[in-house]
Amino acid sequence: MEKLFTINKDGCSIRCKLYSKEPRSAKRVVIFCHGFGGHKDNHAAARYAEYVLSKNRGVAVVTFDFPCHGEDARHILRLEDCMNYLQEVHDWAKETMHPEEICAYATSFGGYILLLFIHERGMLFRKAVLRCPAVPMHEVFGKIISPDEQQRIEKGKEVMVGFDRKVRVDRTFLEEISANDVTQYDYSDYAYDILVIHGTGDEIVPMEPVKEFAENSFLDFIPVEGADHRFHDPKKMDEAILQIESFFTSDAEHP
Repeated sequence: MEKLFTINKDGCSIRCKLYSKEPRSAKRVVIFCHGFGGHKDNHAAARYAEYVLSKNRGVAVVTFDFPCHGEDARHILRLEDCMNYLQEVHDWAKETMHPEEICAYATSFGGYILLLFIHERGMLFRKAVLRCPAVPMHEVFGKIISPDEQQRIEKGKEVMVGFDRKVRVDRTFLEEISANDVTQYDYSDYAYDILVIHGTGDEIVPMEPVKEFAENSFLDFIPVEGADHRFHDPKKMDEAILQIESFFTSDAEHP
């Protein structure tokens, strides 16, 4: 079952998508955060939802458009707005569905936002998985934009950049991601609650700095041999999904 809906609260109009067979009795809700230039109709989220719902009727998956992404109407991208959207989706799931637990699955830019969110607002999720997180976000963004776009931004102009769909960014956004370097934060308090999965063939976010980040905070890190940034190979995506579900369903006690 797929359902489109909108969360209207505190000036936000967040476009969402729900995957669930029995939404009123979901014991676990997984909130999916897409990457830069992505949207709620994310193939990875749909594939994950298809798998998990075929195995467990008590799970619901919620995706949403970050500000300036997909069908969102905001004009310019800001990190605080991204975190506010995630907060509102979390609160909606908690207050509307009353699940026993809420988890998060974030990829690329979504992983960066989730890490920033956890640093600033705490770990509101029972568990979180980061697939190919854009941990060195400022450096990664330098790969996304062209030299001409970089020059235009430095001159104070707005530019449209991205992959599936273009996103409007400006110099303030670049200054924000430069000032918010998640590699400088300590996530060791959540060492048993966060899993990092990364493809060894990632062409957008290099694996080594992400691996180093995970090791510095004692986070479990799983490399997937040969997987690119989007895990285009279905077998490698399935491998990641199995790891994600194993992590979410693990009830092992912390030592």
